[in-house]
Amino acid sequence: MKLRTALLPMLLLGCSTPLLAQSDAHSFPLQEKAVSFTSDAGQTVEALEGSFSVPENRTDPDSRTLTLRYVRFAATGDKPGSPIVYLAGGPGGSGIATAKGRRFDLFMAMLEFGDVIAFDQRGTGASNDLPTCVSSQTLPATTVIPDEAYLTIQKAALRECLGFWSEEGVDVGGYNTLESVADLKALRVHLGAEKLTLWGISYGSHLALAAVKEMEDRIERVVIASAEGLDQTIKLPARTDEYFTRVQQAINTQPQTREAFPDIIAMIRRVHDQLDREPIMLSVSLRNGTVKDYLWQRRDMQQAASGAISDPVPLSLLLQIYAGLDKGDTSILSAVAPYFVDSSDQVSMRPMSVLMDIASGTDSNRRALIQSQARTSLLGPFLNQPVELEDVDPSLVLEAEFRTNPVSDVPLLLLSGTLDGRTYLESQREAVAGFSNAQAVTIHNVGHNLFMASPEVTETIQEFMRGKNVDGCEIDFSLTDLMTAGFSMLR
Repeated sequence: MKLRTALLPMLLLGCSTPLLAQSDAHSFPLQEKAVSFTSDAGQTVEALEGSFSVPENRTDPDSRTLTLRYVRFAATGDKPGSPIVYLAGGPGGSGIATAKGRRFDLFMAMLEFGDVIAFDQRGTGASNDLPTCVSSQTLPATTVIPDEAYLTIQKAALRECLGFWSEEGVDVGGYNTLESVADLKALRVHLGAEKLTLWGISYGSHLALAAVKEMEDRIERVVIASAEGLDQTIKLPARTDEYFTRVQQAINTQPQTREAFPDIIAMIRRVHDQLDREPIMLSVSLRNGTVKDYLWQRRDMQQAASGAISDPVPLSLLLQIYAGLDKGDTSILSAVAPYFVDSSDQVSMRPMSVLMDIASGTDSNRRALIQSQARTSLLGPFLNQPVELEDVDPSLVLEAEFRTNPVSDVPLLLLSGTLDGRTYLESQREAVAGFSNAQAVTIHNVGHNLFMASPEVTETIQEFMRGKNVDGCEIDFSLTDLMTAGFSMLR
């Protein structure tokens, strides 16, 4: 059985009006290696591999040096503008790997407007030399673990991992978004470019917004999707509940799905209550070929849901899991459990993803609101890593000024999906409220990973890059069949 995503049937309602002209082209005499870059689908294009060096921690004059790598695709347009730097999400995603995947065609389409840089940020992909920490802390597979005990174990594992990384020569203070912004400054100098255009999604948008604050005069344009604001690393649980209300509204437009799921919020609460009373013992056939007994608890269900609500297709499968459990049927859960259950009980942590989120931090008022909302919200505090991890070493958390929204006249395009369960439309608009030249496009019935929903999304980005006004456009896609679409992931 393999999990795979399904394409959604879609329809674009386009609109654009002229704006400003693109800037002149730049040329970059670099020491780079010519390569044939091949996508996962077998498409091949000529490209250039490059690298540059940066300090791991710029506050330490004796910091070790990191080598950051990228792949550069040469512009094809008549009047290319600034180099376009792709910023992957996560944190922890690889820009180079993304270029090889489903977004390859979009990378190629962006060449009309400038060189495109598939950039592996520090600690990711080809720029990663960080060891994963496997702590001595364990989450026993067949034992009930209350949420409080789970949090205690996670914090103990982080303390242990901070010590491990330090012993391995890693400066944990070097893994924060401001250091990554400084890396973008160094990349610009390395490329010999007057300005950069930033293009990113999810955490990549978080990095782009921080870059606008720190190097506004060196940024030509910004294209972001599924935006995560500078104070939004840990999401508000109440907005997750509002998302499920929107999902119910979408379900109600499909008669068969509405009949099967007349009240998903009530169904989810029933299943969580049942799992609290009586967790389910599963015999999980792991992907390494072994079989493991695992006690599936309410927290496991909430954590699985937190990932599945990113997009409509995994959401569809999630609804079927809940519906089955509501009726006492564990067959669908058993089929997907291998993708959620680890072969080891030991808590492991990857430094980039853990440390970057800790560093972005949460101010006290927002933290209190998150903790208050989590007590009654459907997914509790489990949409993100625990906010309490910030307490293990508060020196890692950036100052409050970092979390203030940027104020800028840099042209920005924001693409948001109405069924994004990871970054919510209202929050995304708040994140870019300080941009006087922001253009917001709403894409109905799609989720977090929206770039390749349809060629029309690419066309909207191209119109913005050509200097056209797409603000207020609404792209209407046919809603995927939420009753059946998830089963495609089980093939």
